[in-house]
This record gives sequence, C-alpha cells and structure tokens, in this order.
Amino acid sequence: MDEKILDALYRKAVGGSVSEVSEEYGAQDELLRRKVTQKYYPPDVAALKAYVELTGGGIAEMSDEELEREKRRLMKEMSCAAEQK
Repeated sequence: MDEKILDALYRKAVGGSVSEVSEEYGAQDELLRRKVTQKYYPPDVAALKAYVELTGGGIAEMSDEELEREKRRLMKEMSCAAEQK
C-alpha cells in the first residue's frame, strides 16, 4: 500500500491540530491580510480500525467500544508525555 495513504490514515486515526492560513490580496497582488488559525481534528475510531486492518495489527478483531477505550488510553498517555516535555 502507498506510504502516503497509510500516513494520512494514521493522522486521521490519532487526530491533532492543523494550521490553516487565509490570505487576502489587494488590486496589485499586495498582501492585505493574513490570518493563521489552529483547527483541531479529534481522533477517528473508524480510521484507526482501518489503519490497523491494513497494517496487520493484532487488534483488528476489537469491537468499536474496545477501540474507543484503547484510543482514550493512548490519548491520555500522549497527553502525559507532552506535559513532561
């Protein structure tokens, strides 16, 4: 499978923040306004399940509820690790 597709699926599965840039130009291509915002995308259980199935992970047989619990556990671990840095 294409590595870019797996990477995109993984990013959707774990969620995260993305910077969005909006620029407004004037009559002579001069930059009038530039706005950068952060947008948060929550983790997606369906994407996680698809990623695990495609990569041959051992949790492919887990139910949606089990995956949701595992997602919450991993997000908590990631949050604790980020706070320690």
